[in-house]
Parts: sequence; C-alpha cells; structure tokens
Amino acid sequence: MTTAQSIIIVILLVTIGMFLWGRWRHDMVALGAMLACVFAGLIEAQSAFNGFGHPAVITVACVLVLSRALQSSGAVDVLTRLVLPAKAGPTLSIAALTVLAALLSGFMNNVGALALLMPVAIQLAHRLQLAPGQVLMPLAFASILGGTMTLIGTPPNLIISGIRASEGMGSFNMFDFTAVGVAVTAVGLAFIILLGWRLVPKRKQAGTEGLETGAYITEVRIPDGSIADGMKLREVEAVLDQADAQVVGLIRNDVRVTAPSSGRYLRGLDILIIEAEADALTQVLSDLGLELAHAKEKREPTAEEDAEQDDTAQRSAVAEAPGQPAEESTEEVPEKERKPDEIVLLELAVLPSSSLLNRSAADMLLRTRYSINLLAVSRHGQRSMARLRSLPLRAGDLLLMQGAPDVLQDFANNTGCVPLAERELRIPNKRNALMSAVIMVLAVALAAAGILPAAVSFAAGVLATMALRTLPWRLVYDAIDWPVIVLLACLLPVAGAMQSTGAAGLIAGMLLDTLAQGNAIVGLAVILITTLILTDLMNNAATAAVMAPIALGAANQLGVNPDTFLMAVAVGASCAFLTPIGHQNNTLILGPGGFRFTDYWRMGLPLDVLVVAVSLPVLLLVWPL
Repeated sequence: MTTAQSIIIVILLVTIGMFLWGRWRHDMVALGAMLACVFAGLIEAQSAFNGFGHPAVITVACVLVLSRALQSSGAVDVLTRLVLPAKAGPTLSIAALTVLAALLSGFMNNVGALALLMPVAIQLAHRLQLAPGQVLMPLAFASILGGTMTLIGTPPNLIISGIRASEGMGSFNMFDFTAVGVAVTAVGLAFIILLGWRLVPKRKQAGTEGLETGAYITEVRIPDGSIADGMKLREVEAVLDQADAQVVGLIRNDVRVTAPSSGRYLRGLDILIIEAEADALTQVLSDLGLELAHAKEKREPTAEEDAEQDDTAQRSAVAEAPGQPAEESTEEVPEKERKPDEIVLLELAVLPSSSLLNRSAADMLLRTRYSINLLAVSRHGQRSMARLRSLPLRAGDLLLMQGAPDVLQDFANNTGCVPLAERELRIPNKRNALMSAVIMVLAVALAAAGILPAAVSFAAGVLATMALRTLPWRLVYDAIDWPVIVLLACLLPVAGAMQSTGAAGLIAGMLLDTLAQGNAIVGLAVILITTLILTDLMNNAATAAVMAPIALGAANQLGVNPDTFLMAVAVGASCAFLTPIGHQNNTLILGPGGFRFTDYWRMGLPLDVLVVAVSLPVLLLVWPL
C-alpha cells in the first residue's frame, strides 16, 4: 500500500465516520474531505473546485428548478386530481397514489414529488380513517423507487453517470437505467400496495396537538364562464364535499343569503362563503374554476404592472382586500407595488392583547395602509355570516393573510399577532402549468435523443422557465438544494483521487478476496448489498460517490463489464428504506407520520430483500458480465 493510498483511505474512513456521526452537515463533511485531499497533495489546488462545473452537478441543479416550476404552476395538482380515485378503498387509493409518485419521481426530483403529494396523502389517510404514516411511508418509498428509472430521477444516477464519463467511458443515457429501475419499481410497488402499507406502525401525527387551525370562512367568486357558472348549488356542494368544504352562504348583488336553496342556480359574479381547511383551498378553487373574492375588487393595473405580471390569469397576489369601502379610494396607494412572486401567505393568531380586537379589515384599511390582504378567518366553533371586510376580529381568531414576508412580519409585531405557519396556496395557472410541462418534456426528449447533453438540455429548460416566467425569479435559486450541490461538487474530486491513487481498486480487492473469492456474481452481490447498507446510514449521493470507484475497481480486477457494477451501485444507493436518515424522503415523513427511528425497517427490510432478489438477475440480463 502506497503512502497516497493510505492517506486517501484514512480520509475516506474519517469521512464515512463523520457522515455516520451526523454532528456536521453532509456538505461540510464533503468540503472537509475535498480540502483534506488538497492539503495532502492528492488533488491539485487549481482543479479542486472543478466539481462545481461538472455536468452531473449542473444537471441536478437544473432538474430541481424545473421540478419546482411544475410544483408552483400547479401542473402536478391537476394531474393528481385526474388520477386519484375519489371514493376508492385503501388498497386502490394507495395503489393510485404510489404509482403516480413513482412516475413523477422518474422525471422530477423525488423529494419534490413527495412534497407535492404529502398533503394529498394526509387527506387520503383522513378519508380512509388510517394513520397518516400508513399512507406517507408507502408514498415516500414509492417516490424513492421511481427515482431509479431514469438518469434524472435521483442524484446517485447522475453521479454514477458522471464518474463513468470521467473514466473515459462516456455518460449514461437518459433511459439506460430504465430496464433495471422499472423491474425494481414494479415489484416494490406491488409489495407496497398489497402488503407493505399494512406493516407500517400506526402512529399519531407528531406535533399536531394544539395546532389544529380548524376550517376557515373564505369568500370565493364565480367568474363569468367558469365551471360553476350555471351550475346548481347542490352540484357545487357535491364537489366541495370531496375537499371537506361546504357552502355556508351566498352573496348576490351585495345581498346575503344565509341558507341558500340547494336547487338555486349560480351565476357569474356570485360570491360563495365557504368553510374549508387552508390546505383544501387550492382544490376548492381549481376544481370549480373559482377565485378568491378579492381578485376582482381592485384598481385597474397600469400597463407597466400588466407587463410585470406577465398576463397571468391569477393576480390575487397584488389584489386589494375584498370589498374596500368607498372612502378608501381617496387614500394614497403605496408607491411600491409588489410583484406576484414577492407574495406569501401567512397564518396569524390574534392575541387577547392585540390592537385588532373588534376591528375589521375595512376599519384598518389593510390594503391601503399595509399592502396586505385578509383572505380568510378561522373562528373555532363559531360561524359568522358577516363579509370578511366587515367581520370584527376576536381573540383567538386565525387569519390567513397575504402580502410580502417582511410586511406581514411587521404587521404581526405591531398589532399583537403570533405568526403560526407560512402557507403555500397553489392555484393552478393553465398557461404556466402547460408551459412547465412542455419545457420538462422537451428537455427530457432532447437529452434522451442525444441531441444535447443532459446538462445543456436541462440548463436550456431553466432558461426557458425564467424567460417565460413559469417560475417566479426569486424562487429559481431557492429551488436548488445547495447543500446537495456542494456535497456532489466536493465528493466528485475525492472519488477521482480514489481512482487515481489506486485506493478504490485496493478496497475492491479486499472485498472480493474476503467475500467474493473471485466469483463475479458474488462480487456483484457484495457491491450491491454493501451500497444498500451504507445508503441507510449516510446520504445517498455520498454513498454513490464513495462506492462507484470501488465498483469500478472490483470490475477491473474481475475483468468483467464495469457498467454492471456501476448499475448495482446506482440501485443500491437509491434504495434507502431502513432508517429516516438514509434518504431525504424518509426524513420528511418522520414528523408528519409520527414515526420512531426503528419504524422504517418493518416495511423497509422486506423491500430491501426484494430489491436485491429482483435487481441481481435483471442486472445480469440487461448488463451481462
């Protein structure tokens, strides 16, 4: 063993130890490992940060942006409502949800796919009277499995492809992972749907006691020509029932009807007063083509503002508060108008000492003085038929407010309110949803056809996303998971150092001599199982970067096809089912599902066994040794 090999092995062992310790963030550990290699002379200082320009790193960043555009535009929300059955039983409902999650994860970041579908899963669990975790864990595992099917489905696949290219063998194509990934995903989904979800421990959702906000009283308007225009009220109520919402009043020509007849026909510009959970507002608005009542009650935008808003169909972000009184029109309009991408929703609780007590939105001139809107009010156990603009607020009311983050925070501080949670209200925008989907499809097609390299194709997709404003500019860089980018960029040079020093081949030889004893198939199984174990204990991207050079070394020593071993690492690094720390998706469901650290293995262990049992023969068939 040479000095360089000894040093890189020590750095590798310390790095793995730091990953397992978990005291430092993964990106910090990766940066430390890369700098240690530089100080030891294993990586040239001039090329230390070349990883940040590596095609795999660029592709990961671009895919995250395009995934966020699909999420923000509401494209996936529309697909979800079309695919998921409304009244099916547990097995069929979980089957539809998990299959959708797997398909989405093949073409967008699997963490983003899970985040999109988590609210749907929680609502589904409530409807089916299941523990939230019984739906969340199948959803998380399905999204992990789906990421194995394409090059862009998960970062480990991109890392494997990048390391292959750095060895002079070229990158993997978009669908080179599909044959093995589809086989693993299909068997995994069948297990999850038929048996797996039943093995999940029934836990209560963590941290929800005392935070239930109840239903909001919200005003929504029926636009002329919308789906609801001309429908009977009972037809609208049937749709609202699916979102656990209900109509509690109707306003027509400023006349309130407390208990409208279910046979009444609705007309354009009618205002419905509905009771709905905040998370259900998106479904309520989009299913019936409704809009928040304040969206039309605003001054006409200037030509400059019209251009800034990019002619989007939903302009509620800069709308005035509903029904401003006539005297407010004489007030001076704030000089700084906010663009739609500078607006958020914030939930505020009114304290007993608040200056808002017994005052209404009209009294406070919220739009004129603060440039914020009151969208909805939640008052536990009570219902008021007053218009939102004239509803006197009480201690304990929960307000769904809309405005710029800094303005909302100042308003809360100055009026004696407590910010509870920032909400995301995704009202599907047909133009943006269509454009986001088209951009993603074109980017995938160009990369899959080999017309453009994946990094260039997806970078072009990001440029088109920004040019067409399908994703607000401020969210473009927020969409990128920078710790993952730093981790990848720093570990790629370390992986190169393992190869160049011969340490990867040395480690591979020790594994093969000890366990495989020269048998290529056993060696393949050793690499796959070792990767599966490591990925449950440390970040999956880090596992791929560590194991890929070892897999190449093992293939070279055995004199077999290196792609078979690289694909084994890709599968193993992606399938983390035993712990909440092995994959971000497992971490995301830990709190909402109320899980304990040891709950994952009940469904995860048999799933791991299935992954090994299915992937080994398929690997040997598709990528023969």
